[in-house]
Amino acid sequence: MICYLINADVYFPVYIFLSAQKGEIVGIRIKGTGRYIPEKILSNDDLEKMVDTSDEWIVTRTGIKERHIAADDETTSDMAAKAAKAALENAGITADMIDLIIVSTVTPDHAFPSTAALVQKKIGAGKCPCFDQEAACSGLLYAFNTAYGLMASPLAYKRVLVIGAEKMTSLVDWTDRSTCVLFGDAAAAFVLENDGNPETEDYYVAGEVGADGEWADILRVPAGGTAMPPSHETVDAKLHYLKMGGPKTFHMAVLSMTNACRAVLEKSGTDVQDVTWAVPHQANRRIIDAVAERLGIPEKVYLNVDRYGNTSSASIGICLDELNRSGKLKRGDLVLAASFGAGLTWAAMLIRW
Repeated sequence: MICYLINADVYFPVYIFLSAQKGEIVGIRIKGTGRYIPEKILSNDDLEKMVDTSDEWIVTRTGIKERHIAADDETTSDMAAKAAKAALENAGITADMIDLIIVSTVTPDHAFPSTAALVQKKIGAGKCPCFDQEAACSGLLYAFNTAYGLMASPLAYKRVLVIGAEKMTSLVDWTDRSTCVLFGDAAAAFVLENDGNPETEDYYVAGEVGADGEWADILRVPAGGTAMPPSHETVDAKLHYLKMGGPKTFHMAVLSMTNACRAVLEKSGTDVQDVTWAVPHQANRRIIDAVAERLGIPEKVYLNVDRYGNTSSASIGICLDELNRSGKLKRGDLVLAASFGAGLTWAAMLIRW
C-alpha cells in the first residue's frame, strides 16, 4: 500500500497511475535540474561548542563533517523557489511554461496554504495547479512517481516542476546530540517534460514505493498536529522537535532501501552492474555503505553526506543536480535512486538520464 499526504489549495480530479513498471512510451524526460544550498555552514567543530559531542564521534557514526543552515528569516518556500529558478534556467524554459508544481516537504511554511502555492507566486508560474506531498525523506521519489503518473494520464501535463525542499533545522533540538548533528537545510528541483516525441525514451524505467505505519513511532515530531495541538505544555516538553529511535531506524533504513532497489532491478530486468550511478538518500554513511554492500555496487555510489548531512527530501535531488552539472551523467545512463523516511516510507526508482 502507498501512503502519503497531498496538501492542495484547490481540489482537481487526478488520475494517478503509480504502476511498478511503465507501459507505453510517452516521451517524458528530465529536462532541467537545480539546487539551492544556504550559505551558512555549521561544522562539527561548531557543534562541539554547542553540545556534548566531537568531530570524531560524529564522523565515525554518520560520516557527516558539516551541514548548511538556512537563515532565520529564510523559509522552505524561499529555498524551493531558488532551486526551481535554477532548474528552469537549466531547462531553458520560463516559469509561465510550467503546468503543475509538486513540492515534497515535511517543513512547510504553514499548515496551509501549501508551500507549492507560495513557490508558484515567487517564481511567477501563473495559475497552474500545485500541491505539497509529504512522505518525509522518501518524498522526492514519491513526487517523481506522482508526476509521471499525472503526465502519462488523461490530464497529460506537459511540463511539471518537482521540488524537494526542507528546513530541517527548524525541527531540531540543539540540546539533543543524537539528532542535532544529523540534519541540514536545502532544496532541489527538476523540470520534467513530455516533448511529444514517441522516440524519446522515458526517464522512468521502473519504481517501487511503499510504507509501513507499524513503524510510525520511530521517527516523528509528536506535537503540532490534531493528535497533540500546540500548547504551553507541548512547547515546554520540546515535543515540536524531531524524535528518533536510532537502532530501529538504522535497521529499517537498510532493509527497506535494499529491498526496494532489488525490486526495481527485478521489475525492469536490469542487472545491477548495468547501473551507472547509485544515488541513495544521504542520511548516514553507515546506512549507505550497508546498502551498497548488500547490492554489490559500492564503487558506483554517489556521496555528499559529508558536506550536507541529512536534507530529507532534498537529499537525492542535490546529488542528481551535482552529477548533472559536473558532466558525470550522460544521456542514456541508468541511475538507481533509493530512500527511506518517516512513516515508515521507502522508495526506489531506476531513472534513464
